[in-house]
Amino acid sequence: MMAAMNKPGREPIFIIAEHNENKAKSIVFELATCADKIKQYCPAEIKIIILGRGTEKLSSEIAQKTGLDAISIEINELALYNPEIYKTVIYNLAVEYSPSFIVAGHTPRGLDVASGLAVRLNAAFIAGVEGLGEEGGKICFRRQMFFGKIDAHIAADSEPLIITVQPGSFVPYKPDNASPGKVETRRVEYAPEFIRAKGIRSSKFQDSSISKAKVIISAGNGIGGKENLGLINRLAAVFPGSAVGGSRIVVDRGWLEYRQQIGLTGAQVSPDLYFACGISGASQHLAGMRGSG
Repeated sequence: MMAAMNKPGREPIFIIAEHNENKAKSIVFELATCADKIKQYCPAEIKIIILGRGTEKLSSEIAQKTGLDAISIEINELALYNPEIYKTVIYNLAVEYSPSFIVAGHTPRGLDVASGLAVRLNAAFIAGVEGLGEEGGKICFRRQMFFGKIDAHIAADSEPLIITVQPGSFVPYKPDNASPGKVETRRVEYAPEFIRAKGIRSSKFQDSSISKAKVIISAGNGIGGKENLGLINRLAAVFPGSAVGGSRIVVDRGWLEYRQQIGLTGAQVSPDLYFACGISGASQHLAGMRGSG
């Protein structure tokens, strides 16, 4: 799946940072690696965009760790994530800078923001990117299609291009030099018109065994039925300190609890050994266990 794409000029590459409780999520540093690879084909400055309330310290930490410049946008009304504020403020920033690429995580928040920006900017959008390269002088992005049966190499014929990156597809960024990036701090006032963030309700389960387990046995639709979970539990009993997980369809059917779900909308794990029993290997599940082994 190919289309010609002219290499952009010096327009920057935007990274949309994700954070929680003023701590950067690991996807931020994976996005930095992706942006750096894009830069090898399309030379441009990389800027990490960080929105929130009280994010100046966080922005400095990210700039220090990556050596990349950051734009810290302080918004008093953004104590909690609000998609209306994110999309509007980043849209205005994109109009100002005319970025050639906007890179976000293929996460619930990243997809929310990226898809909305693509509409507002009338931009090309490639979701679920797992790699990139150059073919015939064109930069192409690789993603899975048809539940992982096909690897598509996709290029865009317009800019800006917005992509979301599957977690675990790129190693965390390690700069060649230790010089910290510069941080530009802006303060924006924005009263949302349509969306109000009321709070965050945590799951009643706080079990961390899935994330800490050295061995995980996961069940998918292919095990046939809930009655066969006994076989999964018997296998788990062979390995001390193991945990049982599952794909989304198993959780949706009530065979396992949500805290045991592994994948894009569940836990992201990196055990030494991972058994996938009756799991097709769709990209949404792979996103949760790429670091295994």
